[in-house]
Amino acid sequence: MEEVLVLRWLHIIAMVYWLGGEWGVFQTSYNVINRNLSLEERRRHMETAYRIDILARTGIITLLPLGLHMGHIYGLQPYGGSFLTGMWIFVALWLGLCWAAFFQRETDLGIKLTKLDEMVRWVLIPTIFVVGISSLMGNGPFVADEGMRWYAWKFTLYGFALCIGLGLRWIMRAWTTRFRQLAEGPNPAAEAALEREIGWGRMLAYIYWIAISGICFLGTVKPL
Repeated sequence: MEEVLVLRWLHIIAMVYWLGGEWGVFQTSYNVINRNLSLEERRRHMETAYRIDILARTGIITLLPLGLHMGHIYGLQPYGGSFLTGMWIFVALWLGLCWAAFFQRETDLGIKLTKLDEMVRWVLIPTIFVVGISSLMGNGPFVADEGMRWYAWKFTLYGFALCIGLGLRWIMRAWTTRFRQLAEGPNPAAEAALEREIGWGRMLAYIYWIAISGICFLGTVKPL
């Protein structure tokens, strides 16, 4: 069994969970802000959204080492060996942080862990953009010759998707605070803030799906 085929299989699964999971959260959010439902019912829908979203988060994080690993096998990026080992260890720790935040999601510790998860993205996103854009400009480190630019474009688009995901992460983190306020009694300001934030999240979600579809297209068709 070839290593690259197993990696490709895992890559497909990660993309499926990423794209499908975001759709599940999108649909569930309608009931999270439905004022006609009881607060407990809305909490149950919020819990469902969290449980769907953790698989989407796992997918998007796992795509980074999978893509770099396959890129090295295909000769599109030069970093293998100890770099790939370190990348897999880094992502394993990042996933551990992400899942710890999920298990503690309704606590103050969960909010702190989620903020730490966001900090990882704040460092990672600029790095991805610098590497991707530099490669597209012909300065490496990725191969971006004629007919092989799709990899650098895909990597850069992945960074853009992480930006959108960061905004969606912030919105979901705010749910904990909003529902704590609502648990204290009717709070029109908190309801309005919740609806406004989810409204922004839905607009971001449409861009998110286009970006994810674009990543899939580049990896499959390789048009550039």
